[in-house]
Amino acid sequence: MKCIVVDDEPLARQGMQLNIESVATLQLLDSFSNALAANDFLRKNKVDLMFLDINMPELTGLDFLKSLRDAPLVIFTTAYPQYALESYELDAIDYLVKPIRMERFLKAINKAESHLALLEQGNKNNEIENIGADFVYIKADRRYFKILFKDILFIEGMKDYVIIHTTDSKIITPMNVKTIGSQLPESIFARVSKSYIINVMHLSSFDNEFVYIQKNEIPLGQSFKDDFMKLYIDGKIIRRS
Repeated sequence: MKCIVVDDEPLARQGMQLNIESVATLQLLDSFSNALAANDFLRKNKVDLMFLDINMPELTGLDFLKSLRDAPLVIFTTAYPQYALESYELDAIDYLVKPIRMERFLKAINKAESHLALLEQGNKNNEIENIGADFVYIKADRRYFKILFKDILFIEGMKDYVIIHTTDSKIITPMNVKTIGSQLPESIFARVSKSYIINVMHLSSFDNEFVYIQKNEIPLGQSFKDDFMKLYIDGKIIRRS
């Protein structure tokens, strides 16, 4: 993957460069101390992945990503964990808190590579063909795949596509989260953030910031939290009398 680093701290850029050089599948094209310089580079070059700091002068990483019309995949790198939920609302691949451990860095890279492969697969005109009472048909690679609702763990929005995570596979189709969410039964599927819809039957636990499905940590967006709690949670919690 072709990548760039955007961070106003020289030591942070050097550290990220060392991490990138240790992964054979990554190619560092350049690094930048501010978002404006990175923006000019992105206009002229194809970039698959951007490591983006948040607290930077002139333009923060969050505001920079919001301004991009066709952004590459993004992994935020920052010393401030409080921005994690907002970063996921912007479809970031991952959120790394400095100092970045190598095992955590590799986990983020593996996730980015998986998403890039799915996005490339999505260019083959996959699409939702039909939704039944308990299943959905997805057209992919000249075949129609029947996916049972009970096998869907969650649906993740990524750029102009959604990734349907099932118990044994991932399927991508060119559709946004709002569109697919409007076609799925509300008794089974709940939208928990701008980029995620979950199957509530697979929900294992939750807190004020995340819901958990198997080993997946899914952000719970502030604007969706009240409806999610009211419709799916409040009446089902066992309380002391």
